[in-house]
Amino acid sequence: MAKNKFTFSNVLESNFQEWCEGELIETFNLRRIADRQTPLMQEWLQVDFPTLNIPEQYNFDKTHKRAVNQISGWNEEDLKMKFIGPVLELGHLLDENGLIGFFDRIIAAEVDGIPLRVKADFMLAKGTLNVLKKPFFHFQEYKPTINPTGEPMAQLLEAFLIAQAQNNNDMPLYGAEVIGRQWSFVIMEGKEYCISKLYDSTDRESLLKIIAILRKFKEILETRLLFL
Repeated sequence: MAKNKFTFSNVLESNFQEWCEGELIETFNLRRIADRQTPLMQEWLQVDFPTLNIPEQYNFDKTHKRAVNQISGWNEEDLKMKFIGPVLELGHLLDENGLIGFFDRIIAAEVDGIPLRVKADFMLAKGTLNVLKKPFFHFQEYKPTINPTGEPMAQLLEAFLIAQAQNNNDMPLYGAEVIGRQWSFVIMEGKEYCISKLYDSTDRESLLKIIAILRKFKEILETRLLFL
C-alpha cells in the first residue's frame, strides 16, 4: 500500500474524483451515525449560552440581524464574509497561541491508495504563517445551498480522511457543515462519523448555541487535542 502523503495541491481538479457521501462510505468503509449522539458529541453539544461582553454583544446583534434580513440572497462569498467570519470570531476560533485559521485551501493526500483532493473552506490548525505544522483540528464546509459545485458533507468527510492520513494518530476530528442558515456539527472517530441535529442560525437562541459549541471546541482543542 502506498504511503499516505499530505500536501497543498496544485493538481488540476479534473485529475480527481468528485465524491458523494454514499460513495465515500462504501469506498472507505465509513459508518454514519445521525440517529443518536456518541459520547464525544454529547460532550461537545452540552453547553450553556455563552457570556458575551459589550463589543461581542454588539457584533452578535449586528450579525444576527444581517443574517435574518439577507441570508437567503447571499452567495458563498457573501455567506463567508458577512456571516461565517463574524461567527467564527465570536466562537473564539482565532489566530493565537500557534493556531491559525486557514480559508479556501486545496488539500490532498493518498488514502488507502486512493488520491483525495478537496478545498477546505476553513480549518483551524497548528502552524506558522501559511505553513501547517499539524493539521487539522477543525473543518468548516459552507455553501449557500446544495448546488452543483459539490456536496458539502462529502467534502467535509474528504477533509477528515486527508487529515487522518497526515496526523496518523487516533485523534478525533471536529467540523461543521453549513448550508445557508442551517448548521450541523460532525465528529469523526476512526471510520465512524456522528452528525448533530440541525441548528437554524437565523434563530437567535440557536445562533447563541452555535457560538457556545464553537467555544467548547476551542476548549477541547486547547486542553486535550493539542497534546495528542
